[in-house]
Amino acid sequence: MNTNWTHPLEKQSVGKAFVSYLVPSILGMLVVAFNFIIDGIMVGHKLGSTALAGIGIASPVYTLFVAMSLWIGMGGATLYSTYMGKRDITTAKQIFTKSITIILLITMAIGYAAFTFKDQLVYALGANAETFPFAADYMNILLLFGFVFTIENALTIFVRNDGDPNTSMYAQITFAVANIVLNYVTLYVLEWGVQGVAIGTIVSASLALLVLLSHFFKKSNNLTFARFNWNTKLLGTIVLIGFPSFLAELGMSVFSVSHNISLDRIAGTDGVASFTVLNYIHGVVLLAFLGLASAAQPLISYYHGAKQLVREKQTIRIASRTALACGVILLLVVQWGAPYFVQIFGNFSTSVTDSAVYRLKIFTFAYLFMGINFVMSTYFQSVGNAKMAIWITAAREMIIMIALIAVLPSFWGVTGVWLAVPLSEMLVLMTIAVYYRKRAVSERRHGLTLE
Repeated sequence: MNTNWTHPLEKQSVGKAFVSYLVPSILGMLVVAFNFIIDGIMVGHKLGSTALAGIGIASPVYTLFVAMSLWIGMGGATLYSTYMGKRDITTAKQIFTKSITIILLITMAIGYAAFTFKDQLVYALGANAETFPFAADYMNILLLFGFVFTIENALTIFVRNDGDPNTSMYAQITFAVANIVLNYVTLYVLEWGVQGVAIGTIVSASLALLVLLSHFFKKSNNLTFARFNWNTKLLGTIVLIGFPSFLAELGMSVFSVSHNISLDRIAGTDGVASFTVLNYIHGVVLLAFLGLASAAQPLISYYHGAKQLVREKQTIRIASRTALACGVILLLVVQWGAPYFVQIFGNFSTSVTDSAVYRLKIFTFAYLFMGINFVMSTYFQSVGNAKMAIWITAAREMIIMIALIAVLPSFWGVTGVWLAVPLSEMLVLMTIAVYYRKRAVSERRHGLTLE
């Protein structure tokens, strides 16, 4: 244990520290998000709405790999920051080594196992005869080489938590710029179709990984590989703390699959295509909120480990207010610009365009609640209250959302599908408010500060 080492967070006010993490975190996420939108524009204009729908159907595979990297990566990085706050640098390094090793082994095993029944998997995700070829081409590449971006994604989190958010941002920018260039080349020059889009993703992730490796040559680096034993208690803590992040990303797969299946049944390929357009736009917002929560997480974990509870609470207040302000701004921007946002993805049929615009305006009311839910889930995860973090994530993206998708279309048809997410986010925020009210009563009654 090192008692003489001083973490950079000790030298900054909470507000300044939050901004120093927030700006590169959100910028990096937004660049990645706009990269996905440009992907959609390129595919939509070059290959049409059916190819776009095919990528949307296969996207849960990408999401699953990211979920695995976040599960162990966020769990390990959170615990890493906590031990850095405790000034136990040796254990922190062992946590880093163990996390990267587990991510590599698990994602390779899942990818190669799933590849053996890839065709059945494509149909299970909601493909039909029209969308199958595009979904299969995209998914096959991801299953074989997905481990590359899982390592890149996890290392981005660790580098950020090691006090270097700027390098994480540079890696994300590298990924985005490279992916745009490579997608143009594979689609318009080489004409490799959807398969080329998937190849571009893997190559871009490899380049971003090289940028992240530059952190290891800096004097401020604490991320060194260390010998470790398979301590089951420590491994269990990593898995438990990271599980809400896995659920959050897996919830995106549930979100995509449930909407694709419901819309294919109710509205056919046009309905799936309009949802895919919405999903590209929604992805920008999700990554913006994820960037905001990611900026707060290293601070909360460190302050919690260092037992600086006042700073911990200040971080939550700043992050929650920022999330609410972002939600209001995003709602207003999308309400005004929905027709323009939809049109940039291609010259679709009137039914696809009108459907996407109308339903996007309904859907975006979720942003009033979503950002705060992200922040609160991250807070509970960062302080070790995995039970509450799991509830928030599972309820908003699975339990309540799926129940609403199953029930609402009986009353409002396709509109009921689009209402499911806004209502789910609102109901979950209400449960958080109830939890806080009960916790405040308990604290006053017992004179305690609860985690």
